[in-house]
Amino acid sequence: MTPNIAIVQVSNPYWRSFRLWLPLFLLWIPAVLLSPFLLLILLIMCLVTGVSFWNSIKVYWGILCSLPGTEVQVQVQANRIAVRIL
Repeated sequence: MTPNIAIVQVSNPYWRSFRLWLPLFLLWIPAVLLSPFLLLILLIMCLVTGVSFWNSIKVYWGILCSLPGTEVQVQVQANRIAVRIL
């Protein structure tokens, strides 16, 4: 399953924290429209480096499908940023 929503939460003790919902499924529209160009660039890169084209597509798709459930939290002093991908 591909990622659909990312939740970004910024917390700071000196001002109000906020949570931002980013709809990642809207990025699929331009990605589908640009896919012929992206695949051509990937093919050229694979030919130059000697990597298998189909294997690279399989790896990219596997990384993309494993993103849901990812949670990253960064805290510096009292500031905190959390990103969760659903």
